[in-house]
Amino acid sequence: MATATLMDAVRAIEMSRRRMAVVVSDEGRLLGTLTDGDIRRCLLVGGSLETVVALAMNPNPLTADWESPDGYLRDLMRCRNVLAVPLLDRAGNFVRMVHLTDLEQGDSIASGAPPGFSFAVIMAGGEGMRLRPLTDEIPKPMVEIGGIPLLARQIERLAKVGIGRVYISVNYLSHIIEEYFGDGGNFGIEICYLHEQEKLGTAGALGLLPEIPRGPIIVMNGDVLTNSDFDSFYAFHMSHGACVTVAAIDHRVEIPYGVIRADGSLVTDLVEKPSERFLCNAGIYALSPAALNWVPEGEFCNMTDIIAAGLTKKQTIAVFPIHEYWSDIGTPDDLEKARNHFARMELVK
Repeated sequence: MATATLMDAVRAIEMSRRRMAVVVSDEGRLLGTLTDGDIRRCLLVGGSLETVVALAMNPNPLTADWESPDGYLRDLMRCRNVLAVPLLDRAGNFVRMVHLTDLEQGDSIASGAPPGFSFAVIMAGGEGMRLRPLTDEIPKPMVEIGGIPLLARQIERLAKVGIGRVYISVNYLSHIIEEYFGDGGNFGIEICYLHEQEKLGTAGALGLLPEIPRGPIIVMNGDVLTNSDFDSFYAFHMSHGACVTVAAIDHRVEIPYGVIRADGSLVTDLVEKPSERFLCNAGIYALSPAALNWVPEGEFCNMTDIIAAGLTKKQTIAVFPIHEYWSDIGTPDDLEKARNHFARMELVK
């Protein structure tokens, strides 16, 4: 229904391998479709997960007759570069959704596995000064949450979406990370190490990569914990033709006073206890190969420098809003909150 919320749509999409929600009227007529990208674009313009789907859906999606032959549907989806199409009867009522995986066999798309990121890079060389004394003897990414090191949770999530290789940038107490993960065989993923002889910032280790990726890579800070959908992140990056896509969280600041709007000495409005909304860097990035050319080899470089270089060169820099769980494990309070979150999740199981 059009009055359902974006949260309802998120749940529907997560439960379906179709990666699309269908919005229908009480009589069964198709009103529109909603993809993960539609939801995140709505969030970017000020929507929330309580926004009704009618404000975010595509009211004119590509459709086909429910009796269309498979060959026609397959060619239609390939030509229009879509993976799913609602099938309607002659009265315009929704019958079912057909996905390209229903029509093809044997290739990567048919198996349900998207092309995805070439590989991942995790920046895990920081000292975690704010978490001391906990990080006196272990690197911050090895702090345990729910009995599992933070870095292990990141790697398991990357492996789950089909990423076959991850580079870990190490510096502080690097031997602990290397001894724990080895070559990645026990984690179902190939693990390689980028050794920072000196601190290189949040992006400098990319200059140590021994290979040029064929496609986009995902780069993560080693202290970030999230269950965001990396497949959707990849699709969002590609659909925007971005050179860099920055994942972002929605942060709101409540102002505890009435705020005066003024034009010179004249009051134009008085807003009681407003909230300000900010999109804040979540420490997760998608980088196309060209962006790696902006990383100086062996020199200190932050990701903000890469983004600034892209903007200077008039390249597309996109922002991907995260509506799923996210935490930056930077302080003891952050760590406690993350541990409590996972403890509650375990109780729900």
